[in-house]
Amino acid sequence: MNRSFFQILTAGALATIAFDLFGQGLSPLFGFAKLAPVGLANGTLNAVFGSAPKGAADALHIMTGLLAYPLGYLLVARPVAEKLLPNLHWSGVAIGYGIGLWVFALYGMAHLVAGLKPFLGFTGITWVALWGHILFALVAAWVLEREAEEPAHA
Repeated sequence: MNRSFFQILTAGALATIAFDLFGQGLSPLFGFAKLAPVGLANGTLNAVFGSAPKGAADALHIMTGLLAYPLGYLLVARPVAEKLLPNLHWSGVAIGYGIGLWVFALYGMAHLVAGLKPFLGFTGITWVALWGHILFALVAAWVLEREAEEPAHA
């Protein structure tokens, strides 16, 4: 299935909005931890470059959500799933991908790069981040996979 750049951007935009709405709005509204993806991006930039210009962490968070993560689904998660589990529905692939994003963010970036505790010490933010990354992946995959489920028009 061929996807347009606009479809990839749409998937990333809607998924990033869902992630931020859930992690920074709904989760604290209901008494759970508030995600700080820009703070993590800033810590990562500081660890890698020694400092981060104002706005760079916001840009990194947005560009990761708009492009990097949706492309990861299309170029890595989906092809691997098609080889290993060809009958797995896209939603199952997305859930697995969301868990992979969570491991990447909270172990790879937060711990290995930024020097924080692995998975941020398994505190409340850890679990909000898990559900946030799964939600991100489901929304992005839904946008990217819709074309495959729509009937062809004559």
